[in-house]
Order: sequence, then C-alpha cells, then structure tokens
Amino acid sequence: MADLERYIDQGTGREPADIVLKGGQFFDLVTGELVASDIAISGERIVGTCGSYIGRTEIDITGRIVVPGFIDTHLHIESSLVTPHEFDRCVLPYGVTTVICDPHEIANVLGTEGIEFFLDSALETIMDIRVQLSSCVPATHLETSGADLPIERLLPFRNHPKVIGLAEFMNFPGVIHKDPVCLAKLEAFQGGHIDGHAPLLRGNDLNGYLSAGIRTEHECTTAEEALEKIRKGMHILVREGSVSKDLLALLPVITERLSPFIALCTDDRNPLDIAEQGHLDYMIRTAINHGRAPLAVYRAASISAAKAFGLSDRGLVAPGWRADLVVIDTLEDCKAEMVFSAGRRVDDALFATRKPVAPVGLDSVKARPVNAAHFAVPVTDGETPVIGVLPGKIITEHRRYRLPARGNQTTVDLARDIIKVAVIERHGKNGNHANGFVQGFGLKKGAIASTVGHDSHNICVVGVDEDDMALAANRLGEIKGGFVVVADGKVTGEIALPVAGLMSLEPYESVRDTLHHLRQAAFALGATLEEPFLQLAFLPLPVIPHLKISDRGMVDVDRFALIG
Repeated sequence: MADLERYIDQGTGREPADIVLKGGQFFDLVTGELVASDIAISGERIVGTCGSYIGRTEIDITGRIVVPGFIDTHLHIESSLVTPHEFDRCVLPYGVTTVICDPHEIANVLGTEGIEFFLDSALETIMDIRVQLSSCVPATHLETSGADLPIERLLPFRNHPKVIGLAEFMNFPGVIHKDPVCLAKLEAFQGGHIDGHAPLLRGNDLNGYLSAGIRTEHECTTAEEALEKIRKGMHILVREGSVSKDLLALLPVITERLSPFIALCTDDRNPLDIAEQGHLDYMIRTAINHGRAPLAVYRAASISAAKAFGLSDRGLVAPGWRADLVVIDTLEDCKAEMVFSAGRRVDDALFATRKPVAPVGLDSVKARPVNAAHFAVPVTDGETPVIGVLPGKIITEHRRYRLPARGNQTTVDLARDIIKVAVIERHGKNGNHANGFVQGFGLKKGAIASTVGHDSHNICVVGVDEDDMALAANRLGEIKGGFVVVADGKVTGEIALPVAGLMSLEPYESVRDTLHHLRQAAFALGATLEEPFLQLAFLPLPVIPHLKISDRGMVDVDRFALIG
C-alpha cells in the first residue's frame, strides 16, 4: 500500500519523484509522435509524462529521446558463451531490459539442474530474465543427450515467478502426428504460453500445429512464410543471430499494420558480434536504415513483444508502466546512452549488488579418448552423402558426391571443399561415434572441434587431418569443454567453456577477446565462414521432416548425413 500511495503522490506531483528525466522527448508508440516531456520515475514505475516534474534526482537529457526498454523474445543465453550474470552485464547496456530465454542447451546437458541454475540466476540479474521451460529434452531420439525431461520433471517449475511457459516446441512432426509425449507436454500448458519452432511448416500441417495452442515462432526465413503464419494468428519473432540471419528477408512484414504481430529476437548471438555490432539495437537501426518505419520497428522491439508473452506491465513510456527505459541519440542510430531497468540506472555499481550463483556442470565432458583411426570412413560403392553448409543459416543441404579414396578409406576432397566431420558422444552414456563429410567450411588443413553442438551438445569436429581431429577432440576433454583449433599437430587456439561445456567462467570481455583470436586461428586454416564456430555448433542438427535409413546403415536425410 505504501508503494502505491507513493506512486500516486509522485505521479500527481504532490511530492517530488524519485528520478526525473528532463529536457528530452519520448517516442509515443501509440501515436508515433515524438513528445517533448519530463519523465518521472517512482521506484520501479513511470509515474509521469506529458508534463513538468520536480525530482529528488534530476537528469538532463536535452536533445535525447526516450524509448521503452527492448525485449529479446527468444534466445539461448548459453550461445553467448557466458553465464547469465555476465550476459546481463554484457547486453543490458545496449538497452535490452527483458529477455525471454529457453535454457534448452544446458537442459540437454544437465536436465533440471541446468534449469534451476538459470532460474536462480534470473532472480539475481538486473535485467529481467524470463524463462520458458525446455520442451524438447532430448530434442530427438536420433541423438544422445545428457538428460531426459518428461512433463513430470517440468511441472514443478511451472509456477516459478520467472517462468512464462513452454519453450520452443521443435518436434512439430510429433505434434502433427499426435505423439503421446508431445501431447502430454502441450496439454499441461494449455492456457499458458507455448512457443513454437516450425521451419517451413505451411498449409494444413501448420493449421494442425497451431491448433495445439502454439502462438509464437522464430524460424521464418521468408516473408511469404511469415505472412501465412501471421494470417493464422502467430506472432512472428524476427531473428538475427550470429548464424541465423533472417532480418533482411523478413523486412517486408515489419510494417505499422503488421507490427502488433511482429517482435525481435537473436536466438543465438556471441559476445564478439555483440561488441562489434550490438544486440537488438543493431536490428533496430538496420531495419530503419533499410526503409522500415521507426514506429513499426520500435513497437516490435518493445510493446508488441511484451503483449505476445503476456508481460502487460512494460513496453510503453507511460504512467503506471515499468520503468524500463533507454535514452538514445536518434531513432535511426539507436545508440543507448543511458539505460534504466525497473527504475534503476544501469551502471557498474548496480551490477555489483547482485549475488553470485554457483556454476554447475563443471565435469560434464565425459567423452572417451580418440585417435586418428576413429575418423576412418570405409570406401563404399557409389556416391557418399555430404552435409552442405549454407552460410547464414542453420539448415543444411543433403548433397551426394563420389569422393576420392586412399587404400580402403574415403578421403577428403579439398578441391570441392569437402572435409570430414564427426560427432562424438560426450555425456558418458554410450560412447557413440559417427563420421561423415561436410562441404562449405573452407578448411585446407587442421581441425576445429566444439562441445557446443545443438541440440544435444556432443563433441563435433571438422577437419582435413585425422590426427589433428583427434587432438582437437581430446583437448576438449582436458579443458572441460569449449572450442579448439588445431593445425599441424598443435593447438593454435582454444577457449574453455567448463559450465556444462557451454559457458565460460570468465568475464564477457575475456570471452570476446579470446573469440577474436579463435576466429583468426580458424581463418588461418582457410575457414571461409563468417562464424565457423557457431556454424559448427549447428552442424549436427538431426531434426528433420523426413528420415530414411539406407540399406547400408547410413542415416540418409535432408539435414543430416553422418555415417554411423
């Protein structure tokens, strides 16, 4: 009651506001106008606009514009390679005051322990981290994950104050064909928020998928696909990550008319890209610079995002709304000069008030040692399946080539940019190992290996030389997970990610600088991909619409071609 009375008194001007931003303008996302006004803040709320206020603390923002804090509607914090606390410190200064995360990656390694780590962290961060409960652990029966999360293990988290609903439901074939495990999870969250994940799904199959109560989607890659899903009531989350870059393709649907059904997300973005380009602010200025109306873009970044996920207290600069605010230079440049999270000005002193959360999964890499012989691929008749990498996309192509041989072994074909790829089970479950070929990395020598391998996060290694591949894979065990680059029998770059084999214990600045060195080490091998490590992380994805098993025991599919 005392807080409510204070809000009213400060909003009416009967007593000074806690903080007043003076001399600037705010962007009214209802009318599209820039309004000259003081902005009064009491505690965590905005209590005054469209007028003049006196504050206990007054901050001059003459010549600046205030917009609502940005909301990233779908991301995996693990892909930033830092813990939630460091992600908070890294991204909040860019104006991202709310994120809706799916701890899908750590959950596939550690199960409920990983989800608890994220929820405990979310209670301490300055940024408002909301969690959606991972719906697909394991993501598919084709992989070996570190954990299994049936609905019974998710339900105890449902009423946690940081939980929004059920995270991206990737098994859309399971939904359409009424798989009992899928239906049990969907049934438990009817009436709550269920996030979608259905790349290329169209027509009546899409109708059936949506009929299960799924409301949001971040996998659209064309404006035509997005428009169909919008017409059918989906809220489209336009994605621009470090690998999946869909913003330019979806620009046609970012309009004032469609903006109530559009939001922004990053999905997977590493701290090097954040440092070089930004976060949602990068998406905002890119969209505006490509001709999108600022009103449509800023709505997508805040109020439309909030409404899509039932966050009714934020997304406008208006009295009674949560004081998540970004002071920027211009709408076009979107450079955050000052950020407020729930009425608190963001600075180093504010971050210092957070309580630490103990890391988990520090011994999650349990892969058996390998040698060069483990990467041998016997010669077979005819063509060999090859995974075709598509730069800027997580989907891959199924290609087939006649590959050269050395003795009774199939070898790489550098002239056609075809090298070896292997996935090695690292959770200590069965020791499985699968080999195959991939086209598109550009490597001319050496090897690159990672314990970040969506979605089950086994070791994935690509390379030209089998000895280098073995060294890279074994080194991952020694550093308890991460990325490793090997050339000519020597480790030329590495980063340790000991938290579940996914996240560093170092500050994000150290991770950023190390990633820069790693990128250079990969380029020295001939790598041509802009983001070779994150592209490698998505390479093992076996989630596909159609699966065939050949008579040679080879997994032979449109998005996955490892020989087992």
